[in-house]
Amino acid sequence: MKTLVVCSGGLDSVTLAHKVAAEHQLTGLLSFDYGQRHRKELGFATLCAERLSVPQRIIDIHEIGGGLSGSALTDNVDVPDGHYAEDTMKITVVPNRNAIMLAIAFGLAAAQDADAVATAVHGGDHVVYPDCRPAFIDAFQMMQDHALDGYAQIRLYAPYVNLTKADIVTDGATYGTPFAQTWSCYKGAERHCGRCGTCVERREAFHIAGHPDPTEYEDSDFWLGALRRTTA
Repeated sequence: MKTLVVCSGGLDSVTLAHKVAAEHQLTGLLSFDYGQRHRKELGFATLCAERLSVPQRIIDIHEIGGGLSGSALTDNVDVPDGHYAEDTMKITVVPNRNAIMLAIAFGLAAAQDADAVATAVHGGDHVVYPDCRPAFIDAFQMMQDHALDGYAQIRLYAPYVNLTKADIVTDGATYGTPFAQTWSCYKGAERHCGRCGTCVERREAFHIAGHPDPTEYEDSDFWLGALRRTTA
């Protein structure tokens, strides 16, 4: 299955790229510059492409991203600290982000005669992000079947959509994902902050998976308190 992977440079999408490279035919990585707070993770996507010896294309959709205002990932709004299960994390939603990116990816995949587009959405995203849920994946596939009817048949490959981030860590260890060469933090400083939702989720995932976490965090203990607040 010739597959184009949407890769941000984060732990999930880099692991997915390694999985696809091992199990299918990885045709390339597709990354997006949508005006996010920092471009740091895109550099890790480039490293992944070089490591797997496939081309990477970075699509500039700044003009679109600039209009998707109100999110802490695109606007001058403080990134909240805490666990994804907390209501404060809703400020990190970028409306329709995955729908926009996947529509572009499907067009490119069809033009390149690929069989599939792979996305690393996972179960941990369901609470906050509506465009990471199984219903969205199913509906998007149906929409693309109509959009490309008679021209191409492209599968939306989302193997982690019903799995946890800890499952992804376990899968990544199986496929030799170099976790230290991935970036999750929303704040984009020299090291992972250890306090934002994606850092807390990353730290928690390694703990649950029982796999050593090679990540350097500015605050390596905050995740425990954040986890307690969601289970209290």
